[in-house]
Amino acid sequence: MTSHALPPVVDAATWERRLEALRVREKAATRELDAIAAERRRLPMVEMPDYILEGEAGPVRLADVFEGKRQLVVYNHMWCAGEEWQCSGCTGFTSQYTRLEFLDTYDARFVVVTQGPIEEGLAYKKRVGNRMTWYSTANSPFGADVGAPPDAGFAVNVFLRDGDTVYRTWHTDGRGTEQLSHTFALIDVLPYGRQEEWQDSPDGWPQSPTYSRWATSEDIAAAYGPGSGDG
Repeated sequence: MTSHALPPVVDAATWERRLEALRVREKAATRELDAIAAERRRLPMVEMPDYILEGEAGPVRLADVFEGKRQLVVYNHMWCAGEEWQCSGCTGFTSQYTRLEFLDTYDARFVVVTQGPIEEGLAYKKRVGNRMTWYSTANSPFGADVGAPPDAGFAVNVFLRDGDTVYRTWHTDGRGTEQLSHTFALIDVLPYGRQEEWQDSPDGWPQSPTYSRWATSEDIAAAYGPGSGDG
């Protein structure tokens, strides 16, 4: 006997019928996501000022952050001044992206931008084993202008470059970033799901306070940072 809550056990035919009924909803959700993506491709855009960011090699224009590509995804990483460990959600989100070369085929690049000073940002990047290129907007209004002001907030922004002119085409924050993450997609197909209190789960399913199962920034540094075997 087990002390853990378990789904009901049924015969194979009953299981197949229930799975097929769920699949109808899953396929409908997929088609809705396709329609949303189609609408996203039809969004208008807004021209951006000629921002100057700080990179590892010094000041760089926003248009040059593209490094010749036409499309740019920017993850605005939360930054709290004076903290050794920054937002675990941001640290965990960006730690997923260790292979970004596939974007080359799509004429695109993915970078991290933070409000922290560039020296501190690069040191943190190394500490947690992050693989993306980092930039700082500590001396620029760029972060605040795209929904990620100092000491508050994270965001994903997408930009399109036409020559030296940069346009903002899309933005999301909060749970809108989940669709860009593979972690939740994998966890959500598990029988117990995310195991967080807010989720609608059967009685007896394991549930914990929201965020309590997330890896801390220290955990991520131990897994991917220097000395981890992967850093």
